Amino acid sequence: MIQKGVFIAIDGGEGSYKTGAISVINEFISSKGIKTVLTREPGGTPFAEKVRSLLLAIHDEKINENTELLMMYAARSQHVENLIKPSLVDGYCVITDRFSSSTIAYQCFGRGISRAKIDDIERIVLNGFCPDITIIMDVDPEIGLKRARARGVLDRIELENMDFFKRVRQGYLAQANDNPDRFFVVDASGDFDNAKKQILDILKMKFPEGI
Repeated sequence: MIQKGVFIAIDGGEGSYKTGAISVINEFISSKGIKTVLTREPGGTPFAEKVRSLLLAIHDEKINENTELLMMYAARSQHVENLIKPSLVDGYCVITDRFSSSTIAYQCFGRGISRAKIDDIERIVLNGFCPDITIIMDVDPEIGLKRARARGVLDRIELENMDFFKRVRQGYLAQANDNPDRFFVVDASGDFDNAKKQILDILKMKFPEGI
């Protein structure tokens, strides 16, 4: 049985069916009579959405890697304290498109920022707070970026080179390997129906009826 106040994160590289995955999870959770809150990172609150716009926009000025990292955590702090935690206290199941697993993948593995530096900021901002489960939508960057380009104009981060996104993918898989009780990997390289089946299998395993 799904307990109220569950926090679920959906993560993965570009073009990995995250939006569709969130819809599947929301429908599954809602069918059990649990209220849901759908949110995203960076973003989720009015202030954090403004930070998102700055982060993803293309600027004439180069965005320093540390600036990007700190902006991510500034938005996350607002998101967690002003939306996620209050929603969990009120009994909602919170489903977020990206969370701190994205920061490890993009800023640590992708940008090369040390894990120790990120962990220090993480302790200040989150102090151990994390999703109950994180579902990683895994796809080869060649496939994912082709899907992303088909959606239209790419943002600043989506314009990075292929080697960057290969490192990002490695970052996600490394986290899943290190945290097998909390991370679940979905093969999103095929069609969405196949990915959907995997997602539902994870949810049924994690939240079986009668428990």
